[in-house]
Amino acid sequence: MSLIFAYALRHNLYLAAVDLPELARNLLILGLINIAVFFHIKTYTGIIRYTSAQDSFRILFSVIISNGTFFLLNIIYITFFKISLISVAILITNGLTSFLLLITYRILIKYFFMYVKNLNLDVKKVIIYGAGEAGLATKRTFDHDGSFNKKIVAFIDDDIRKVGKAIDGIRILDAGTLPHLVAEHELDEIIFASYTIPDDRKDQVVDLCLENDIKILNIPPPDVWENGKLQPAQIQKLNIEDLLNRKSIQIDIEGIGNMLRKKRILITGAAGSIGSEVVRQLMKFEVGLIILCDQSESALHEIHLELQEHNNQQNFVAFIGDVRDLQRMEKLFETYKPHYVYHAAAYKHVPLMENNPAEAIRTNVGGTKLIADLSVRFGVQKFVMISTDKAVNPTNVMGASKRVAEIYVQSLNKSLSTDGFIFSNGLSYINEQEIKPITKFITTRFGNVLGSNGSVIPRFKQQIEKGGPITVTHPEITRYFMTIPEACRLVLEAGCMGKGGEIFVFDMGKSVKIIELAKKMIRLSGLEPNIDIKIEFSGLRPGEKLYEELLNDNENTLPTHHEKIMIGKVREYVFEEVEKKIYDLIESAKSGSDREVVIHMKKLVPEFKSKNSVFEELDKVIND
Repeated sequence: MSLIFAYALRHNLYLAAVDLPELARNLLILGLINIAVFFHIKTYTGIIRYTSAQDSFRILFSVIISNGTFFLLNIIYITFFKISLISVAILITNGLTSFLLLITYRILIKYFFMYVKNLNLDVKKVIIYGAGEAGLATKRTFDHDGSFNKKIVAFIDDDIRKVGKAIDGIRILDAGTLPHLVAEHELDEIIFASYTIPDDRKDQVVDLCLENDIKILNIPPPDVWENGKLQPAQIQKLNIEDLLNRKSIQIDIEGIGNMLRKKRILITGAAGSIGSEVVRQLMKFEVGLIILCDQSESALHEIHLELQEHNNQQNFVAFIGDVRDLQRMEKLFETYKPHYVYHAAAYKHVPLMENNPAEAIRTNVGGTKLIADLSVRFGVQKFVMISTDKAVNPTNVMGASKRVAEIYVQSLNKSLSTDGFIFSNGLSYINEQEIKPITKFITTRFGNVLGSNGSVIPRFKQQIEKGGPITVTHPEITRYFMTIPEACRLVLEAGCMGKGGEIFVFDMGKSVKIIELAKKMIRLSGLEPNIDIKIEFSGLRPGEKLYEELLNDNENTLPTHHEKIMIGKVREYVFEEVEKKIYDLIESAKSGSDREVVIHMKKLVPEFKSKNSVFEELDKVIND
């Protein structure tokens, strides 16, 4: 068709002037050339209704090759036979027309299929938030999947430079006009396809959508797209974690890398939520060896398999052991002689520890003391203890046990840094001649982490999936939240900057009201609170606070070079006194007397005041 049109155009559309034998000959020649070129380049293999820019380039390349080949053949013919097969003007016109017709044909087919698909009466009106590469990828994903009955009403973006322009014929509007668009178009869905939306702006959009029963979807980061392409199945409902996530925290990668390079690093509790993420973060550095210590066989096996699958360097080893077992831990330190210790092993569930104080002490205090003493004995350079905000003004056994552990490692660090350090006979796992006072003890303190084992968000998800009810302990209860990777990055940063004896407090952002969290999770699931899913109040659990604190009333903070990390100025203790009291505490825990254990804890931590607990009476006994 393009060659016939080129001949007609060459003769001013006067068809009688066209040399039909010449046209027939050249149709045959060009047809054979095109068959060979198109077959070799495989332009015919593309699905027409999914035509993309890549197909256009392939067609352009084919047209240039075929017409270029005819041009060379024409030159050879002129050289040997002194006559021309075809006019150069006709050949150029043919090339341009051929490319135009091939592309136009494909575009018409593509838009025909899109039109037919959108005839479905159930088509959903959608706005894509983000007019960048991710937004375009989202739109193209819908174009290429016939099962998605969606009509893209508009793109919206906060970048004023993009407003007024269009992508694939879809207009780009100011994100500030979203309330007007919601009212005008009766939207069904909005898709977040941008990774730079401010948190407060995202919260506003989510609230607006929830008020108007608009479904909220989200796309994952490009690094998890399949083969570099966004798949329809990856466009999913917005999770509550996406709203609680904050800006990515920047850490001193170079400084941490220099500190950890070629070092042997022990992580206790390596199979837990925090410990396993510390392991993943450490694998990004050129460490010498990572020792994963945990008593949970199955969980340790899982993280070990994960490391084997994703890391070519086999610079890690799994070590099953209980941090309370002296002989087993001695074997660990003797075998691997770690340079750094990240101590994450601990019991953390408040109600369980309130009912089992002796076990809380044996693990959270006794285990910490054992690992700390062995760190001194074997010359560990840095010991980083992972603590909790529940250690501040504790109202429960778990928080108080972590505060006791903080006191021990702090006072131990202070004693190591002074002359004349002496362990009391029989109270330590170290002999006098074994003391190597080079270990620096550092404590990190932060609140709840999203998605950790047994935390509130996974629990709420399970309850929603079962149809409710969601159980909240109290209508006024609040909590701080931080993502596990975020917390672990700050742990590594604090461990790098610590000089010994510090308690690093992390900026946890704003506290979140749990009742509001529950309501938002229900709405994000497309349901209505107290209609589809009921919310019930179960009452505060034993030892539970209404709100958590990062510092007590007598503590304050000093800033560091990292805006998210502060140094808590806390009361200091004399090690000789602390060591004797903690020894007695651990001995009472071994005897199994919960009452005696809690009395010892309250004497060690005067700010420990039990709430909603059977141990409240002990506060009166001690005060009297």
